[in-house]
Amino acid sequence: MKRETRRYWRELAYYSSLGLQVALSIFIGLAVGIFLDRRVFNTTPWFTLIFLGLGIAAGFRNIGIAVKKARKF
Repeated sequence: MKRETRRYWRELAYYSSLGLQVALSIFIGLAVGIFLDRRVFNTTPWFTLIFLGLGIAAGFRNIGIAVKKARKF
């Protein structure tokens, strides 16, 4: 394969996985918050909301990194 074609497929794979990265970061933040609220501290819903917010922030960070990477090319 040509170098340009391989680069195209690599970028396509990266950007297609971006949605999965965002969804997983939000889900992981939510799961950690629920676990801490129910099993460790019994402070419903505070840790759930805090870690959900952190998961959303991590998802937006992943999008920002992808945009910054796209601007380099």
